[in-house]
Amino acid sequence: MAKIGFIGTGIMGKPMAQNLQKAGHTLFFSEHFEKTPADLLGEHGIGLANPREVAQEAEFIIIMVPDTPQVDDVLFRADGVAAGVTAGKVVIDMSSISPTATKVFAEKIKATGASYLDAPVSGGEVGAKAATLSIMVGGCPKAFERVLPLFQAMGKNITHVGANGDGQTAKVANQIIVALNIQAVAEALLFAAKNGADPAKVREALMGGFAGSKILEVHGERMIKGTFDPGFRISLHQKDLNLALAGARELGLNLPNTANAQQVFSTCAAIGGSNWDHSALIKGLEHMANFSIRKE
Repeated sequence: MAKIGFIGTGIMGKPMAQNLQKAGHTLFFSEHFEKTPADLLGEHGIGLANPREVAQEAEFIIIMVPDTPQVDDVLFRADGVAAGVTAGKVVIDMSSISPTATKVFAEKIKATGASYLDAPVSGGEVGAKAATLSIMVGGCPKAFERVLPLFQAMGKNITHVGANGDGQTAKVANQIIVALNIQAVAEALLFAAKNGADPAKVREALMGGFAGSKILEVHGERMIKGTFDPGFRISLHQKDLNLALAGARELGLNLPNTANAQQVFSTCAAIGGSNWDHSALIKGLEHMANFSIRKE
């Protein structure tokens, strides 16, 4: 069994770490930011003071934190991963961050003799708990093959996309598609309800046709029931769309629908919804329409 460092045990990271432990691996956790959840510690879980100590103990070091600055900090602070990693080890960033920054981070880590993979995930908290995440990977094919058994303990659809940065690029593309699907479902249910139809019945009818989708199934139900406890926060989806729009500017692209979805998320944030689940995008549309699909 492998010795694995795991840095970042939030909504997504904790169940991912638990699935690695269930597979029999020993995990080392950094407590430089917060204490490791007690149920991760024990026979297969050890808390250490900082990322450097984690990198010294582990063969594989997984990072699962919110954004680019946090990855930068974990890697390159004075007691960071880069200070403890050595040749032959593999650093795996499973956060969703800037593809451009990822390429820089990869070169710095590879200068130590270690390998670097960017391996962001899709599937949300549900997929993290069920070990059914989609994992999109950028980096050296040989390093990918070494890490594949670990990915298989956390996910189902695992794709080596290409070089460093390509995994993060795929994740940004994923987040564009997810945001626009959420917006489409929200607009459709709002239209139906405002027109006097029962949005739950409309959703049921649409599920059996070409409009059927995972977003309609899962997030459509959340919209109808008003259950917006975060699986994936609006603030994090805004971060991902910022990456998409910044990248588009660099490439000279116009992504008008992505920009519009970002504006609706911004409306949600303005009315106190930064920490709502991203399915609550519908509340931004409802706010602008002065109408709710739920009897609130």
